Order: sequence, then structure tokens, then C-alpha cells
Amino acid sequence: MKPWAYVSDEMYLALAGVEAEFQSLESGQVTLLQSSPRGAFHGGLRPGPYRVVLSKSGYGAKTSTVELNDEQPVQFRLLADGLIGYMYPKWARSGELCEYRIHSIEQYQLTLWRYGWKKEYVRMIGWVDEHGPQANRQILPDGDFTQTGVRWNNDGYPAAPLIPAPDRSGLYYLRAKTPSGRMFSFPWVVAPASPRARIAVLASTNTWNAYNNFGGRSNYVNSDHLPDCPVVNSRQDLSRYRKDLPFGTWRHRDHEFSPLSFDRPEPNNHIFDDFEVTDPVQGRVQCGQAPGEWRLYGWLEREGFDYDLYAEAQLHDGALPLEAYSVVILAVHPEYWTREMYLRLKDWVFNKGGRLMYLGGNGLNCEVLLNPDGTMRCLSSLYSRHGELGGVSEDGSIEYESRMHRRLESEANLLGVVCSETGIMTSAPYRVLDDSHWIFEGTGLRNGDLFGAETLHERVPGGASGHETDKRSPSSPPNTLLLAKGTNPDEGGSEIVYHEQAGGGAVFSVGSITWVSALFPGRGVSRITRNVLERFLAKT
Repeated sequence: MKPWAYVSDEMYLALAGVEAEFQSLESGQVTLLQSSPRGAFHGGLRPGPYRVVLSKSGYGAKTSTVELNDEQPVQFRLLADGLIGYMYPKWARSGELCEYRIHSIEQYQLTLWRYGWKKEYVRMIGWVDEHGPQANRQILPDGDFTQTGVRWNNDGYPAAPLIPAPDRSGLYYLRAKTPSGRMFSFPWVVAPASPRARIAVLASTNTWNAYNNFGGRSNYVNSDHLPDCPVVNSRQDLSRYRKDLPFGTWRHRDHEFSPLSFDRPEPNNHIFDDFEVTDPVQGRVQCGQAPGEWRLYGWLEREGFDYDLYAEAQLHDGALPLEAYSVVILAVHPEYWTREMYLRLKDWVFNKGGRLMYLGGNGLNCEVLLNPDGTMRCLSSLYSRHGELGGVSEDGSIEYESRMHRRLESEANLLGVVCSETGIMTSAPYRVLDDSHWIFEGTGLRNGDLFGAETLHERVPGGASGHETDKRSPSSPPNTLLLAKGTNPDEGGSEIVYHEQAGGGAVFSVGSITWVSALFPGRGVSRITRNVLERFLAKT
């Protein structure tokens, strides 16, 4: 017999022992049920409308009004006790208002900080509490809210808690702390109201969302939709871990991928309270997201380079005026891009003299759609024989260099490099191949020398060429110069390349996720990056 309903937590893990009171809105009859180890509710109910009250220790109780039927079980969702939050929208221009959306079971102190070379205290937002018991507790929508957002502050909030974006552009964090010692921090990308610097840096906000599995889905877990039943054990239940299906969650057609909402907390972007920009990047996913990108912003400020920071959506919608900037920097892991972003940036480089620094790995690799409702659809369809990143066409006749190649063209046309499977999840120093090139001026490096042996990257330690690595391909511009290559196993090292265009545009690419994390400990990495920036800024 099919269950009438399931109940799961914010990560779509089945909850056993949830007490539920089902009251028929037709007859008024009340039925008490308890969820099974699979989170299922079985019992003597009839189809129809019900008011359901759910309660379990360690989770917020709530009331839902649902329609039960014999075909599709209802998916109840409960939110665990704790402290977590986010800004919405997650990016803004100076002066624009954004809303903090925070779940807490006790009062909390909220402060605003700017994360650059130093963590700068900006101001106290205040202590947040209400007269009602645990009134800061938020409620999850039932069903698959990864597609619609959690929509916090909707129930019982007469006015949204809004704050203006600061005047100075940069990466900001809001820190929430409770009297019992809980702490959670979350990012806010603030762009300038109008351009102020000559360098524009893009925060990889699309990638942050693609990796965000709050709600039980990301582009890596249940990328098409939530399974019919909540997860009991991830290794047993999720297709991601099936050995017979490499990239199994991507074996769908693009239209089958459900959207991912930006209206969700991002646990991957939490930064531990007592860490500085020169400390190792703590966390598995954090290395490739905002905490890892912070290392670039800190380095730029330490070296005296002014920059304006933007979210990727602001390049997509035109809020980032490329023509106002001399240099654009992409960093760490800008994997998910819209074609509008790609074509706009390529035109700026090839036709308008723009200068691009690609200080990341596996970037611009997959096309996404940004929807007006605040969601993103990843077009990750991949037919892979042996797990290769580009995959093949469905009939096997075409081999693609990337998912972007399948939809538009290989990103190597712009970047000069594209990610391949060799070298993935390894890290190593680079070896100099052309010491006559100006990028090596003042480094003292000669052909054959190694550099970039130390990084702040703890997930894949070992060198500035690593984690995911990009190389030249048949799609690279014909004048692409190879200047250095990582010494990763199986010739899998990242390739440092440079190409110039007739109109004055130029691209410098390092093809490595771990490059930015080597800026502080790696003197050669730092000097090379500085050489390129100074050269690009001088060519105005």
C-alpha cells in the first residue's frame, strides 16, 4: 500500500518518529499517525483535504493544509533546530535594499563585515528577537522547494527586514551569533552603483548555486528532481553513487533538469569566525566557492589594486558595463555561465580590446539559463563513455570538449584552455616552459624551474596547478602561447597560456582551481599575477 505522505528534513533525509495529527477538513475527524523509518505515513485515512500538524523533537513543529490522494504522496518538510541564513537577493549595487532571511531558535546578534585584505567590521545590524517563543524559527515549504525557494520571512512577518548595500564594492558577510554560541555567516556581493575602478572581478554566484544542495538537490545530487521517497542512506539511495553510472545524474535531456532557486541558504559559503585571508581554506566545497575567492580579493587589496566586484547575474543582465573596465578577472571555479555572459565577454575581448584574466579552473564549462523568477536551470546533459568531461553526442558521432561546447562552442575559443579529465583531483607545481615571456619578469624563474608548490587549498593540497585542470585544445586560438605547465600526473597539469587579438584584446589563463589559493604562499604565483595585471592596466 502506498503511503499517504512522507516527511523529511531540509536535506530530504527521511525522518522517523514524527508525530502527526491529520484532521479532515470535510468530517472533522482526527487521526494520529507516526512516521516510519522511511519517513512514511500509513494509516486509515481517506482522500481529501486535511489540516496536518507535525512535531518532532529537534525540529520545528508546523501546520500544513494538504490534499491527500491515492496517486501521489504528499512530501512534508521539517526544518532542524539551528542557525542558518542568507541575503536576498544575494547581490546588489551600492544603495540597493536587500533582505536578510535567517532561521534561529533563539535571539541572535547580526553584524555586517567586509572581507578583503582584512576582515573589516562595518556595523551592527542589531539583536533580532520577538516576544513570541522561538519566533525567529522559519518554516520550510512542503515539496521540492529547491525549485521555488524557501521564501523565508513570509509567514507572520509584517515587513521584510531590509538593509542598504554599502557604498564600497566588495565581498561582504553577515554574521549571526546566538547567546548559546551558535554562529553562521553568509555572503553578500556588493557591486558599485557606477564603475569606480578599472578592474572588474566576477564572483562565481552561478557556481555557488549549482553546488548548493540545501533542500536535497543541486546540480550534482538529484539534478533532475527529488526522488519519490526521501533518502534513508545516501550511499545506498542516490544515483550519484552508483558505480555503473558515471555522471549518472547528468544522463538526462536538458529540459528534464528542474530549476535550482537562488532563494536558499548556502551552507557551502559559511566562513569560520576566526580565520583570516592568509589562512588555509577550510572545508571541502568552500575551496571552490566564496571562501576560496576571498583569497583573490585580499591579495588584490594587499597589492594595491582597486577593483569592483560583481555577481555573474550582473554581467548577464547588463548591470556590469564591460566597456567601463580595462581588465576583467574570473577566479577559482566559474563553471556555470549563460551564453549571454559568454558572448558578451568574448565580444569585449575580441572586438573591443578587453583584457581578461582567467585565474581559475574548469570555467565557463556548462551553459545555464537564468530565469526571471530567481531560479537557474543547468543544461548539464552529458553522454559520457568513460566519465570524460565533454562527453559525446547521443549517437556517438561527435566528441565534445565541454558541456558548453555541446550547446554553443568550446570555451577554449575564448580562454585558450578547457578542462579535461586528466589531472583532476591532483595538485602539483608548475614548470616554466618559456622564460623569455614578460609574465616571468622579476621572478628569477628559468626554463625547467618549478613554482607554486604551496597553496592554502586543503581539499587537494600539493600545488598551484590542481583540483581541476585546463589545457589547450583544437578550439584554442591559433596564436595561443604555452608558457608553463603543471607537473600533475599523466600530463594532467594546468597550462598557463596567453593570446592577443588584433583589436588589442588579450587573455591570460592559468587553468587551475588552486591558483588563487597559491597567491599568498607562492612568491612566483603572486609576481606572475601582478605582472599580468600591471601590463593589462598599462595598455589602456
